[in-house]
Amino acid sequence: MLLYLFALAMVYLLPGPDMILLLQTGARHGRSQALTTALGLGIARACHVALAALGLAALFKAAPWTFDMVRLAGAAYLLWIGARMLRPGSLALLSAGPEGTQRTLSWHAALRQGLLTNLLNPKALLFCSVLLPQFIDAQAGPVAAQFLGLGVTLVAVGLLFDSGYALAGAWIGQWLDKSPRVQRLQQWLFGGLLIGFAVRLAFIQQA
Repeated sequence: MLLYLFALAMVYLLPGPDMILLLQTGARHGRSQALTTALGLGIARACHVALAALGLAALFKAAPWTFDMVRLAGAAYLLWIGARMLRPGSLALLSAGPEGTQRTLSWHAALRQGLLTNLLNPKALLFCSVLLPQFIDAQAGPVAAQFLGLGVTLVAVGLLFDSGYALAGAWIGQWLDKSPRVQRLQQWLFGGLLIGFAVRLAFIQQA
């Protein structure tokens, strides 16, 4: 279990679209929306664990077009989010509504962006399909129970790291309020990174 936790920590510490999305959401919309996005990521990972248990990764191998379909949809979604980040003024924490009231990213929109960002990444499913079986011992008890325990641990550790990134993003947003120039630099950095991840996802191939 210690080796499994170490492997998960190494994966969650690597920069990726999930991390950038959480930092950006925290900086732009605040802590609550970023934590909601983290919840969406957690739900997506739970779906990946369930799909891995059902053998969807085998379907990707048998029918490569299904992998390509999910891959291109995920790349398009990341590209859309990255392009939105590059719009002028997109780092403002709050924007005025039509009647002068203030509004921010809705809860369901924050949840949806976390869910789709991870769910449309076929590499996340393949990661679950490759990692989890390596830590299952057929002699240690029911395989289904072991798979469930490892899956719950994967989701819980992910939520822990994602919550940290969400809180860090909120802190970055408070700091950036004092420097519009740095705001713009951070906006282009995060938007450019997401677009880069989208391009990378568009060209990856199954191992």
